[in-house]
Amino acid sequence: MVLFTKTKKSAALRAWNSTGSAADNSDDEVARFFLTSTEERILGRQYEVVLRKFCSEFQPPMPKCVVGTSLAFFKRFYVFNSTMDYHPKDIMLTCVYLACKVEEFYVPIGQFVKNLRGDREKFADAILSFELTLMGKLNYHLTIHNPFRAMEGFMIDLKTRHQDLQNPEKIRKYVEEFLDRSLLSDACLIFSPSQIALAAIKFGAAKESISLDGYIRSVVLQSASEKEAENTLYQLRRVKAIVKGFEPTTREQAQGVQKKLDRCRNQENNPDSEIYKQRAIDKLNGEDDLRPIKRAKMSEVRF
Repeated sequence: MVLFTKTKKSAALRAWNSTGSAADNSDDEVARFFLTSTEERILGRQYEVVLRKFCSEFQPPMPKCVVGTSLAFFKRFYVFNSTMDYHPKDIMLTCVYLACKVEEFYVPIGQFVKNLRGDREKFADAILSFELTLMGKLNYHLTIHNPFRAMEGFMIDLKTRHQDLQNPEKIRKYVEEFLDRSLLSDACLIFSPSQIALAAIKFGAAKESISLDGYIRSVVLQSASEKEAENTLYQLRRVKAIVKGFEPTTREQAQGVQKKLDRCRNQENNPDSEIYKQRAIDKLNGEDDLRPIKRAKMSEVRF
């Protein structure tokens, strides 16, 4: 079993240096003190559940596209970053705040943090300080295509071009449940939005004992070859297997990992640490020192 990927081990060693722990860097010692890849996944899945719950209780009510984009940001961020470097709590809130902007559901930071309990000013500072980091780690690829719009397109198409299904709306409940469950799985990292949406439609129809294979072959894939049609149906079965097979972690599992993370997280990215606070002060002082230089250079400019 692989305990650490190269990225995760590098994060562990950075965290080791920031905590000032004096011990050898052997794999056994690193595994004892730091999170393994499995433990990081447990923690990430728990925070995905927390993220969705936060969005469901958010005021004003949040569109589903914001929830989907938030979770996509969160999953993509931790593909190449470690929870030991960046705490999921900070990144989770920043993902939701950024998704609100991207999906044009603008909420001022003051109103956003009113949905949180605790020190709201501290939450606001953390969210704003990690926002640029999040965008950079996502390579500024912020447009997310969620499966909800594709699903609505398929529902309209069913009403107009599938004669055997008299009332497509009766499968909507099952379709939406499937899509909601898919947000917590890794489906959005593997499949296209249209594949996820079509798998949801197929799943919902099956709940009503209706087969859509004929509709998919003759209508949706009418210009595709037999091989392409078979491959598409195979991919839809894969989507269904991944979504239905997803099991969220329990709170008890996550609590043990959380305690371990509290001991080993990288203090350079912890807003409560002295290292982080000192870096913020140094940054402000550095900007103050640069202002006279900038003004001098501006005065030298001849128009």
